[in-house]
Amino acid sequence: MNKKISLGAAIALMAIIASATFSVTMVYSRQTFNDTVHNIKEREAMYSKLAEIDKWVRQNYYGNLDDSALTDSLAKGYMAGTGDPYAKYLTVEEYSRQNQSGLSKSVGIGVVTSLDETGYIRVEEVYPESPALAADIQPGDLIVRIDETDVTKDNCEELQQSILGEAGTQIDVVVRRDNVDTPHPLTRRDVEKPTVYTNMTEDGVGYVQIVEFGANTADQFSRAVDKLVSEGANSLVFDVRSNQTGPIDQATRILDKLLPQGDIVSATYKDGSTQVLATSDPAFIDLPMVVLTNEKTASSAELFAQALKDYEQLGVKSVGTLTMGKGSMQETQQLSDGSAIDVTVAKYNSPSGLSFDGVGVKPDFEVRLTPDQAAALEALDPPAQDPQLKTLLEFDPQLKKAVELAATAAKTVAPATPAESASGGEDAPSVSEPSSSEEQGTQEDEEESSEDSSEEESSQDEE
Repeated sequence: MNKKISLGAAIALMAIIASATFSVTMVYSRQTFNDTVHNIKEREAMYSKLAEIDKWVRQNYYGNLDDSALTDSLAKGYMAGTGDPYAKYLTVEEYSRQNQSGLSKSVGIGVVTSLDETGYIRVEEVYPESPALAADIQPGDLIVRIDETDVTKDNCEELQQSILGEAGTQIDVVVRRDNVDTPHPLTRRDVEKPTVYTNMTEDGVGYVQIVEFGANTADQFSRAVDKLVSEGANSLVFDVRSNQTGPIDQATRILDKLLPQGDIVSATYKDGSTQVLATSDPAFIDLPMVVLTNEKTASSAELFAQALKDYEQLGVKSVGTLTMGKGSMQETQQLSDGSAIDVTVAKYNSPSGLSFDGVGVKPDFEVRLTPDQAAALEALDPPAQDPQLKTLLEFDPQLKKAVELAATAAKTVAPATPAESASGGEDAPSVSEPSSSEEQGTQEDEEESSEDSSEEESSQDEE
């Protein structure tokens, strides 16, 4: 039997509900109003202070003021004041250079250079299939003259930038090697920037070094790994030591090739929401894998290492030292005048939901380098180019340990055929479980000194 209520009772009930709703709304509105007024007052105080400083300086400063420089400095100061270690303001010129540095190709002669203490331009690296390589220009050579101008300490930075130019234009460089100067007339053209280098040990361990995640790194990686597998690699060592730069989408594309089906990375935003940014399809590489990290491994490279470790069925081990701990997402916003700002908008999470921001990725096997070993390794940049991998293994204990682990795992796992490993897919063989007799590393709990999170400007340029 349905119970009926009187019209008066219904009206009274509606009035109570309306009153409660109004009260809640008023409380929320009042709080919002107070917060807004508080923020407005804070902003007014900030603008008032800047106006007071500006007025006094303009009236009393002996020199002349550059309003453009003042505006840029104010913007830089604002970003520094956010407390975000990765927030920054970029002038129009800086933003343009940042966009150029992210390109997979550059227009020049295909060299990475630095400013030598002698005042000349030193060649640090020569790109494959470049005009410089065709002219037999080598790392260690000094560029002492460009076109009609001798290189000096006063003009070396300007001349270093002049090596870049439009495709098809000519540049004449004089290169000094063993005190002998040799002229080279060269034609600038598009040159792909190499970011992936490979080598292979005699017992079939493929070594893949990723120096950065550039705009074309995923494609270079795919070609490099497919080539190693076709040549008979039975395991893979990935070296992301000192890799600090590059968009995360390149890392996720590489991980998609290596990982079975599942999440690759998600991001947690200011409002607490979490969004999956990338997933992997069923195709994967069916080979034992080891990843190398160090204290300069950051950002996309840290995700690369942690994601491989998260898929426990792959049995991936890591060797080296604790990584930097930069697991945050920065967003670039271009401003109306062509300048831009970078600010942190989210924190990354690995496939298992771990955040490595501020804590880093711990290696399964901690192996440290002595100062002499680290210096020797830096001298071989990139070390994967060393034609004698045996020589590299002698003074690089981190790589030696990684190769040993990969070789041992290859002997305990029945490898897929090269065609199956390279193609993957739903019919690819499943990954073998790690042998119970496989050596396990113990992680020592050590206090790591905090590192300056800001990256230093590199003195090297790509031309």
